[in-house]
Amino acid sequence: MQNSVNVLRRLGEIFVGLLLLVGGCTGTPDGVVPVSPFDAQRYKGEWFEIMRLDHSFERGLTNVTATYTLRDDGSVGVLNRGFDRKTCRWKDADGRAVFQGGKDTASLSVTFFWPFSGGYHVFALDQEDYGWALVSGPSRNYLWLLARRPDFAPNIRSHLVNMARHAGFPVNELILVEHGKPACTLDASTTQ
Repeated sequence: MQNSVNVLRRLGEIFVGLLLLVGGCTGTPDGVVPVSPFDAQRYKGEWFEIMRLDHSFERGLTNVTATYTLRDDGSVGVLNRGFDRKTCRWKDADGRAVFQGGKDTASLSVTFFWPFSGGYHVFALDQEDYGWALVSGPSRNYLWLLARRPDFAPNIRSHLVNMARHAGFPVNELILVEHGKPACTLDASTTQ
C-alpha cells in the first residue's frame, strides 16, 4: 500500500513539473527584442494574419484574425478566429494576455486555457500607423505577420519576411493565409 502511495505521489510530482514546464513557455527567443515604446491603445482592435509558421492549433484555418481589447484590470483580451475548411465552421479561441514587464514593452504572456500560457512578443511594428506587426512566440518555431488589412502590400510583406529571416526564423516554412469568402472542402450539409 505504501508503495502505491509513493508511486502516485511521484506521478503527481511529475505531472506538476510538466505543467510548470509547458505552462511557463513565455520567454523571448535569443536576440529577439520586443518593441519599445509600445502603445496598447493603438495596438488594440482587429488584425489579419497574413503569414504564419504552421502549428496544429491553426492548421487548415483561413481568414484568421486576432482581435485585442483592453480590460479594466490592465490585461489584454484576445480573440483569435479562423475558418476551418474541413468542418465548414468558424473556430474561436478566447484568451487573456498580461504584460511581462512594463506596459510600454510589447512582451506579453497569453493564456487561452489555464494553466498553459505562451509568449507573445511584437519585435517589429509599423510605429507610424500600427498597420503591421511581426510577432514571435517563446521560440523561433512561432512567427506571425499581422496587418490591419487582409490585402497587405507584397513589397512590405517581402521586407518583413527578410527581417524575420535576419532574426533567425525559418521563413521558408511560412504559410500565406488566405482571406476572402470562406470556402469548404466538403459539402456543409455533411458536417451537421
